[in-house]
Amino acid sequence: MADLWTLFWYVFLLPCLVPLVLVLCCRTVLALKTRRKLRGMKFQAPRPFVVGFFHPYCNSGGGGERVLWHAIDALQRRYEFVEIVVYTGDRNQSDDDITSKVFDRFHISMIRPVHFQRLFLRRLVEAEMWPRVTILGQSFGSVILGLEALVAFVPHVFIDSTGYAFTVPLFRWVGGSRTASYVHYPTVSTDMIHVVENSVRAFNNNTRYTTSGAWRRLKVKYYQLFAKLYGVAGRRNDVVMVNSSWTYNHIKQIWNSASLSIVYPPCDTSAFLGVPLEREGRDIRVVSIGQFRPEKKHEMQLDIMKELKRSLVSAQWRKTRLVFIGGVRNATDENKVKELKDLATRLNILDNVEFKTNISFDALREELSTATIGLHTMWNEHFGIGVVEMMAAGALVVADNSGGPKLDILRDWEGSKVGFLANDVKEYVHAITTILKMQKDERVAIATAAREAANERFSVKVFENSFLRATECLFTS
Repeated sequence: MADLWTLFWYVFLLPCLVPLVLVLCCRTVLALKTRRKLRGMKFQAPRPFVVGFFHPYCNSGGGGERVLWHAIDALQRRYEFVEIVVYTGDRNQSDDDITSKVFDRFHISMIRPVHFQRLFLRRLVEAEMWPRVTILGQSFGSVILGLEALVAFVPHVFIDSTGYAFTVPLFRWVGGSRTASYVHYPTVSTDMIHVVENSVRAFNNNTRYTTSGAWRRLKVKYYQLFAKLYGVAGRRNDVVMVNSSWTYNHIKQIWNSASLSIVYPPCDTSAFLGVPLEREGRDIRVVSIGQFRPEKKHEMQLDIMKELKRSLVSAQWRKTRLVFIGGVRNATDENKVKELKDLATRLNILDNVEFKTNISFDALREELSTATIGLHTMWNEHFGIGVVEMMAAGALVVADNSGGPKLDILRDWEGSKVGFLANDVKEYVHAITTILKMQKDERVAIATAAREAANERFSVKVFENSFLRATECLFTS
């Protein structure tokens, strides 16, 4: 009998107890460390309830950062006892530099100070670190970065606002935090798997996988295994928010989360309501908003301009401009801009292309006030804040017939058309030339419906109400 008990102890109980004891020890050490750090932080609330946002690139100024700062602003206004800590890798910018950029880019002024916990290992989540098995490598890197954040400070509530789902189990199991995620784009999706299965050439599926059956099957298995791990991590959330119907469908399928809701990103539509809808007598400005990343398909936009040059008469072409507006985060993004300029030169259209990088919100508003057409070419864009901004400013949008623009943004408004969808270069050119041939009243009617739809569906107020409703259980239970 004693031998059986000894066998049971070593084979079953001990392997279960050791991890449990380690987790409890880690929790105790982290709790004591955090308590000491709390005393050193200058929180305004007498008994602060700390919400930590994991956002390594909080100073980038893109759509994800808009969500971050409006979420923080909403929490500060709703809960007087809440204090905010942002885990960021922006070590070369001071707190004032970051909050100043937030105001310049998004017109958000914090009503209480935000505390920044600087992280030193952010490079581990950058794609350049993992030229092979990139999403697995970045996910592993996010775990290491998450451990750095966890050791530095344990919040009462942890919110992953960037898409690093594998940090969530760390804060839930080891840190004991309540957890939530705002998902902009699933790290892996069934669409990605189908692209590989069907041998479709894409920026993340090169010829090795489109021409070799063995490599293709291996990559499919890799994606399927990763999707299972991704689902395990995602289900550790108390609250899951997604930014669009497209993202909702994929996250529901992979994560199977019990608490899942759509919270459309905040779009400062009110800032554009005073922009005149008429564009008569001005240059033809085709504006594109989006960070300079491969999936945005900026090269396709240059191809569209090349074909548009053939379709327009010389007088029209001379006053036509494609204006790229986007954030440049690092050397990779800078190289992307250079590559686009080189391509525009080879296509002999550089004189008709402009680049506006890292511009302020006021500068963005000024650019959109002169835009005739808004152009968006990303396939399966998860949402498309830039699309909404262009609609609110009165530009007629032509977007890819997929993802957020198709399912959420460019849906008819009260029976009226609000924009155009296209599948390839030919359809984009057709849509643009159709817009240019429209009578004034027809164009203004579409622009009016588009502005109303943007303001009613995707305003900052709509986001704040939805975000606070989704996260209320984290503060009341």
